[in-house]
Amino acid sequence: MENKLKLKTALTIAGSDSSGGAGIQADIKTMTCLGVYAMSAVTALTAQNTTGVADIAESTPEFLAKQLDCVFTDIMPDAVKTGMVSSERLIEVIADRLKKYNAKNIVVDPVMVSTSGSPLIKEDAVNSVKELLFPLATVITPNIPEAEILSGIKITDKADMERAAETIGKAYGCSVLCKGGHSVSDADDVLFCSGNITWYNGKKINNPNTHGTGCTLSSAVASFLADGKSLETAVQLAKEYLTGALSAGLDLGKGSGPLAHNYKIIKPTQNQVDKEKG
Repeated sequence: MENKLKLKTALTIAGSDSSGGAGIQADIKTMTCLGVYAMSAVTALTAQNTTGVADIAESTPEFLAKQLDCVFTDIMPDAVKTGMVSSERLIEVIADRLKKYNAKNIVVDPVMVSTSGSPLIKEDAVNSVKELLFPLATVITPNIPEAEILSGIKITDKADMERAAETIGKAYGCSVLCKGGHSVSDADDVLFCSGNITWYNGKKINNPNTHGTGCTLSSAVASFLADGKSLETAVQLAKEYLTGALSAGLDLGKGSGPLAHNYKIIKPTQNQVDKEKG
């Protein structure tokens, strides 16, 4: 081949969403639209749509391990995002492989419930996520209900968000992006990183279709980290991408519909080709 193009790469380790709005489908769409080559390891199949989750069929730990081995031994990810992982054994496999292959730029989205309110993780798995995945993470991205569970703090205002993010970050040695919404701070998010608090202000989008927003944001952060951006910049750019995907106003499904991930597409440039040739 005369022109060789190599993209930055990102791996999503998460559940599948049959309706395409969340999970690995949202992750792959996000990463691809942001110019990153996306790979996946499926933790579970879900039968779901915009109105709720009908059923979940987990991958076996052995099969998940094989998926991860196949990815890491062939195309090394520049970033990794973890999403829905519903059982303790699967979490143990993920943590083991992330350490074995010295994975970098790890974004952990501690998915506990779906946008429609359906539980997506077993109770005994919550402690495993905290003990095994959080210490490996570059950043974790809880929403307010998840941050309350993880910090033990009832969040009613922005000061509580800051306190919860700092409490979680100091407990597990990682950065924490506490996402707003849920009637606390509208679209404002707070990042606890290296002892510092940074607010990311956003405008509230009048769009009830929010299926997969958490997956999309965490995947976008991973994409920008894969591209070499600092965490603070990656969060800012990811938030801008999510705002655009919401603002596009896609309207599908009978419940909380999906986002327009392809409102923006970053295409490979000739500069990337030239870099590889040079």
